[in-house]
Amino acid sequence: MINFSSLIDKSFRRILVTGGAGFIGGAVVRRLLRSTNAEIFNLDKCSYASDLTSINNVIKDLGGSTYKRHKLLKVDLLKASEVQEAVLQSDPDLVLHLAAESHVDRSIDSPALFLQSNVIGTFNLLQAVRDHFEKLDQDRQDIFRFHHISTDEVFGSLGKNGKFSEDTPYDPRSPYSASKASSDHLVNAWHHTYGLPIVLTNCSNNYGPWQFPEKLIPVVILKAINSESIPLYGDGGNVRDWLYVDDHVDALILAATRGRLGQSYCVGGFGERTNKQVVETICNLLDKKFPQREPHALLIKYVQDRPGHDQRYAIDSKRIISELGWQPNYKFEYGLEKTVDWYLDNLEWIKYIRKNSRYYGERIGLTN
Repeated sequence: MINFSSLIDKSFRRILVTGGAGFIGGAVVRRLLRSTNAEIFNLDKCSYASDLTSINNVIKDLGGSTYKRHKLLKVDLLKASEVQEAVLQSDPDLVLHLAAESHVDRSIDSPALFLQSNVIGTFNLLQAVRDHFEKLDQDRQDIFRFHHISTDEVFGSLGKNGKFSEDTPYDPRSPYSASKASSDHLVNAWHHTYGLPIVLTNCSNNYGPWQFPEKLIPVVILKAINSESIPLYGDGGNVRDWLYVDDHVDALILAATRGRLGQSYCVGGFGERTNKQVVETICNLLDKKFPQREPHALLIKYVQDRPGHDQRYAIDSKRIISELGWQPNYKFEYGLEKTVDWYLDNLEWIKYIRKNSRYYGERIGLTN
């Protein structure tokens, strides 16, 4: 088991996490609160997909000084002066940049929002962090790191064979992946031009508890238990590599603290499945855990495919395994069952988050 306290506490006393009220960012914040003594500054604009329930639960469980170790900075990365002030206030030794608009379907409907948030927002953060870094004394500069968290979607689409690696050329196909590719390039440019000490990771599809119910796995679970049609894009043959969120957090903290500066690491879950296989597996689990009159698979309905839908993603994780000793702990079937159980046990949270966001599972991202 990885000793996160030994990785963090000796060097990184103050950590700035952007997007810490989101799905992956929230998992990172929870882990840092539980496993380290660092002060966590959570920069988040608190948009439709943001929620602090899971973090507040951890703070309540731990009690005591933990209340003081988590500080929410409600800041939109588009507001450069507020970003500058947030970096000044947090005075970080480590920045974990997860804040991003991340839903492909929404990027089809609102591409400008993704360019603003993921490109201009990252630029504003880089400028503020660069200014902060250049004012640090030499000892703190030697420790400081900026970790940019990205996606495998920047590499485009694979055929039946092969996997993405750190050497794969960029070939984004959606407004979302194009905006993330742009932000990756900005981060690398700030490293080479200004000497900002960066690490970059590109991950496969994450899943697990607390994911906002617009992504495939929670959508299928919630549609199925409500006896609604389960939408399956195209022929259901698109392949994704699924990564349990806690395994991703392990990788992120290892890369952030031990990764080679200027290096990128690809993080996959060894969980390649077609979308059809994922949906059918969820339906089979629900037949046992949430039985209805008919098998849940009868609710599956093939619908118009997503525009520009990438056929296959798969990741070669050799570099992070060999250099940093990372290994995923959750096989897909086990992680998926834990996820299904969590959603069944937390239906009140689903009601709350849907009401708060005003999103109830409707289809978005069609161009006509």
